[in-house]
Amino acid sequence: MTTTPTPLTGPSGQSPARGPLLLPVLLTVQFLVSLDMSVVNIALPDMGDDLGFAPESLTWVVNAYALAFGGLLMLGGRLADLAGRRRTLVAGFLVFGAASLLGGLAQGPGQLIAARAVQGAGAAALAPVALALITVHFTAGRARARALGLWGASGALGGAVGVMAGGLLTDWAGWRSVMLINVPVVLVALAASRSGVPADRRAGAAPRLDVSGALLVTAGTSVLVLGLVRTEAHGWGSVATVGTLTAAAVLLGAFCAVERRGERRGSGPLLRLGLLGHRPVLSANVFALLMSSGQFAAFYFTSLYLQDVMAYGPTRAGAAFLPFCAGVVAGTVIATRTVGRVGERALLVTGGLLGAAGFAWFALAVEAGGTFAGSVLGPSLVAAVGIGMCFVPLGAAATSGVAAGETGMASGLLNTSRQLGGSIGLAVLVTVASSATGAGGGPGALADGFAAAFGVAAGLLVAAALATAVLHGRRRAPAPSAAIPSRPAQTYVSEKSSKNPGEGVDPGVSRSTHE
Repeated sequence: MTTTPTPLTGPSGQSPARGPLLLPVLLTVQFLVSLDMSVVNIALPDMGDDLGFAPESLTWVVNAYALAFGGLLMLGGRLADLAGRRRTLVAGFLVFGAASLLGGLAQGPGQLIAARAVQGAGAAALAPVALALITVHFTAGRARARALGLWGASGALGGAVGVMAGGLLTDWAGWRSVMLINVPVVLVALAASRSGVPADRRAGAAPRLDVSGALLVTAGTSVLVLGLVRTEAHGWGSVATVGTLTAAAVLLGAFCAVERRGERRGSGPLLRLGLLGHRPVLSANVFALLMSSGQFAAFYFTSLYLQDVMAYGPTRAGAAFLPFCAGVVAGTVIATRTVGRVGERALLVTGGLLGAAGFAWFALAVEAGGTFAGSVLGPSLVAAVGIGMCFVPLGAAATSGVAAGETGMASGLLNTSRQLGGSIGLAVLVTVASSATGAGGGPGALADGFAAAFGVAAGLLVAAALATAVLHGRRRAPAPSAAIPSRPAQTYVSEKSSKNPGEGVDPGVSRSTHE
C-alpha cells in the first residue's frame, strides 16, 4: 500500500477553519524575523563598548543570527510538517523569546553571540511555518492573495522598521532594549496562538525525520553562509574562503544525493527534490534567490549612504526608510488586487523590472552632494513598489500544487533561497563597492562605490525577472507527482476541522489517499 499526498484544496475549494487571530500571529512572525536581522546593526557600537568586544568579533552579533537562521530553515520547515504546525510555531516563539531575554541580559560578548545564535534557531522554526499555515488555512484566490500580500509586506516592513527602531531604541533606552523589546511581543503572540492557531491532530503514521539530510543541509548551508560573511575580511581568493565554500559545496552535494536516494526508497526525505521539477516552485526559488541578492544588499548600502555620505544620524537615517515602507505596502496592494487577473508570472516579471529600475535610479542618483529628495526618495519609492508587487505571487508560486504534508518543506525551501540570496548578494556587492571605491575614503569615493553596488543590484533583479519569464510558464502547471513513501505520510489538521469534516474543511489536508 502506498500513499500519495493530496492537494491543498479539495473539490469545494475550501480551506480548513481558522480563527480571527491566525493572520495577526503569522504577520507578527514575519515581522519579528525580519526585524531582528537588521535591528541590531545600529546598536553594534554601543554593544561593543559596553561588553568589551574586540573589533574583529563584533560582527558576529549579526553573523551568529544569520548562520543559525540560514542553516536551520529547511529543518524548521520540515518539522512543521512532521511535528505539527502549531507545535513548531509555539516552540519557535519560546526559543526566540528566551534568547531575546538572555541577549538583553548578557554580561559578556560570548553570552550575546550565543543568544543571537539561539535567536536565529528560533526564527528558523517560525519563518517557514508562517507561510505553510497561510497556504493551508486560506482559500486559494483573493483570501490567500491578501494574506500573502500582508505576509510579504510584514517582512519588508520588519527589515525597514528594524533600521529605524534600532536607532530610536539605542538613542533613547540603550542597546539592551533592542533585544528586550522582543519579549513582550512574543508573549502576546504566544497568548494569541493558543486560540488563534488551530491545534495539531495527527492523521497518519508516526512521523519520521530525515536525520542525515537534516544534518547535511544544516551543516552545508551554515558553512556556505559562514564563507560568504567572511569574504570582506579574508577576500574571495583566500585559502579560508575557498576552503569554506568548497566544503559547503561538498556537504550540499552529499545532501542532494541523500535526498535523491530517499525519494527512490520512499523514506520521506527532508527535501523532495521533485518539488523543483514543478516549474512555478522552481521559478519562485530562483526569483527569491536573485531578488534577495539585490534587495538585501541595496538596503544595506542605502543605510550606509545616508549615514556615511549624507551624515544622517541613526534616528534620521531610520526615518528616511519610511517611503520604502509606504512603497512596499502600495506594491502589495496592487499585487493582491491583480494577481487573480494577470497571474503570478506577469506580476513577478513586472515587479522585478520595476525594482531593477529603482536600483538603477539609485546608481545614477547617489553622489557626494546628494539630497534626500534628489537621491533617495524617488528611487526608494520605485524600488519598493516593485519589490512589494513580488511577495504575493512569490509565496503563491512557491507553494503552488504542493501537497498539504509538504507545505512546510516548500516554505523552508523558499526561505532558505531568500536567506542564501541575501548572504550571497551582500558578500558580492560589498566586494563590488570596495573595488569601485578604491583607495579613496571621502564621500565622493564612497558614493561611487555605492553606485556600482546599486547597478549590480539592478542587474540581479533584471536576471530574476528574465528567469521567471523563462521558467515559470504561461499557465499554472498541474501539481507535481509526489515521491511514493514506504508508509503513509504524516499530516496534521486543525482540531476544530477534524471534528466536523465537510464543514469548511479541505479533504486534502485531513487525510491521505491510498492507492
